[in-house]
Amino acid sequence: MQQGHQSWRFDNKPVIVASAAVGGPFEARGPLSKDFDLLHGDLWLGQASFEKAERKLLEEACEVAIGKAGLEKKDIDFFLCGDLMNQITASSFAARTMAVPYLGLFGACATSMEGLALASLLVNSRAGRYVLCGTSSHNATAEKQFRYPTEYGGQKPPTAQWTVTGAGVAVVAPEGKGPRVTGATIGRIVDMGITDPFNMGAAMAPAAVDTITAHFRDFGIFHEEYDLIATGDLGKVGHHIAKDLFAKHGMALPEEKFVDCGLLIYDLDRQEEVIAGGSGCGCSATVTYGHLLNRMKQGELRKILIVATGALLSPITYQQNDSIPCIAHAVAIERG
Repeated sequence: MQQGHQSWRFDNKPVIVASAAVGGPFEARGPLSKDFDLLHGDLWLGQASFEKAERKLLEEACEVAIGKAGLEKKDIDFFLCGDLMNQITASSFAARTMAVPYLGLFGACATSMEGLALASLLVNSRAGRYVLCGTSSHNATAEKQFRYPTEYGGQKPPTAQWTVTGAGVAVVAPEGKGPRVTGATIGRIVDMGITDPFNMGAAMAPAAVDTITAHFRDFGIFHEEYDLIATGDLGKVGHHIAKDLFAKHGMALPEEKFVDCGLLIYDLDRQEEVIAGGSGCGCSATVTYGHLLNRMKQGELRKILIVATGALLSPITYQQNDSIPCIAHAVAIERG
């Protein structure tokens, strides 16, 4: 099942039998609003704190996905999840509500595809029948932890991105109706010495290029294999850097085929607050489990490669002036 140096080929082709995307007010005003299962009108979600609001986002996404699969919580064998809050608390508290076997993950904004790759591995090897995987982020919780609380009104540079308030979840099973997961490439840490937490796109772009290149090498393919290759949340800055890096390596990807979830989820011209685009664990999760899987079901896309990108910094490493190690995980999904 290992393919090449850092990839897996899933011969049994696990099925995404259901998925769900839940979002907040900025996502409701974006171009992909119709692809969300639930949308909220404010960041609080009726909770006493933003942190509890993020927990509710994730719980709602889990409930919707399980319901769409025609299952109950007791049918879920394993729950794989992670987020950006200290010690992945949104995921752990949501797992407490779920009351199913839980594996906590941390891959920063790459967690969505880390979870889907591992869930598919479990199902493909018959270590589990129904595996739930997902992730979440919240604009106000991420700003408070990694930069400045929203209430400060701090000015941001043009390279900054807007953390998505959203949760995306999928149910993976050995058979059923839905898109199939055919392979995955596990990324390596790439650190280009960037220390600016307001320039995540530039920090993560080399990791995305490294993983996509490894995926092509391990499977002996090129971009013609896919209708769409979507990075997680490089935003405007990182997306341009990634395109330049591919061109320098003689691997230029077609403009219409190489996209970024952080650019798809918002209208950068109309939603000026997002600056360089979307970011956060919920970015690639909601775009993939909502918009892109819907396009597959409608017959618009046959096979896609989702490359979730993550910056593995923390407030501690930033305060100690460390550079930002980054990673990207890629998962191949084809129409069932």
